[in-house]
Amino acid sequence: MSKNNISFILNKPQLSENIGACARAIKNFNFKKLVLVSPKPVLPNDKIFATSVGAKDVIIKSKKYNNLEKAISKIDIVIATSARFRNKNIKHIHLGDLKDINFKKKIGFLFGSEASGLSNDEISYANYTMQIPTNPDFKSLNLSHSLIIIAQYVSSLIKLKNIPFKKSKKVKSASKKEIQSMLSLCVKNLDEVNFFRPKEKKAKMLENLRNIFYKMELSDKETRILSGVFASLGKKR
Repeated sequence: MSKNNISFILNKPQLSENIGACARAIKNFNFKKLVLVSPKPVLPNDKIFATSVGAKDVIIKSKKYNNLEKAISKIDIVIATSARFRNKNIKHIHLGDLKDINFKKKIGFLFGSEASGLSNDEISYANYTMQIPTNPDFKSLNLSHSLIIIAQYVSSLIKLKNIPFKKSKKVKSASKKEIQSMLSLCVKNLDEVNFFRPKEKKAKMLENLRNIFYKMELSDKETRILSGVFASLGKKR
């Protein structure tokens, strides 16, 4: 499976903002191919670039066609998204059925215009129709929202490499010594208000406190703040 086999086709998109948001969604999940069929806005424009938020390259490299037939001429499987079930001789699938699609082939996800979606004539170019599960009383999804749901699901199917989450280099984890110092200050103040009652349970209560503070993975800044809080509480007495 390859992300390079997948295209997202916007048929007659009406709004620059939606085109830009779709480009952003495509890049969010490391896809690259945006296809535009008879877009209403002049391409490119400042609104599209602004709402793409860093996905300018997807806009610049997008393909533009005057009709749908040319746009899908090199695509093996076209999956048309629709909020309505069509009484046509086209297999209807659900989002979960995408796992059975052969992503080694060239796949195109087809989206209709914001105003009217896809016509029956446009649907006739598709191999499948697909509906995203939504509230049955409120099925209509924004164009970019539909696209991002499908992009995320497909990316999980083709095992898009996960980027490990990294803490900011500015965040420094607290040392054991710093946590122990803060904890000692906390315990000192609790002792002064006779918190540990009955005395025979003090050891277990201290154990629980250590578990709480050590599990929190505090930063050095956070331990200093908490130390200041405990010291301030002590002074109030």
